Amino acid sequence: MAKIKYIEFDGREHEIEVKNGLSVMEGAVRHNVPGIDADCGGACACATCHVYVDEGFLDVTGRPSAMEESMLDFAENVQPNSRLSCQIRVSDDLDGLIVRLPENQH
Repeated sequence: MAKIKYIEFDGREHEIEVKNGLSVMEGAVRHNVPGIDADCGGACACATCHVYVDEGFLDVTGRPSAMEESMLDFAENVQPNSRLSCQIRVSDDLDGLIVRLPENQH
C-alpha cells in the first residue's frame, strides 16, 4: 500500500492509502477525490484523469506510453510532468507520491 497525496487546483489536499496494483486514478475515484473525472474508467481513452506528478517521483512513475501521450494531446495545460493517473500503477515505491490536479479535466 502507498500513501498518495492528491492536491486539488485550489490547494485542498487528500492523503489516501491506495492498494498496490490499483491505479492512481482508481485510488482517487474510490475515495471521491474531486477533480479526477475518469470518464473512460481507466481505459486510456480520454484525458479526464490528467495529473501533474511531483518532480521527485518522475523516475518512479516512468514515462508515458505512446497511447498515453496521444491521449494527453486532448488535455489542457499539459506540462512535462503530466500523466494520466489511470496509467500509473500503485506499488510500495510510490509511497509518498504527490500528484496535483489541473484546474479542469475538460
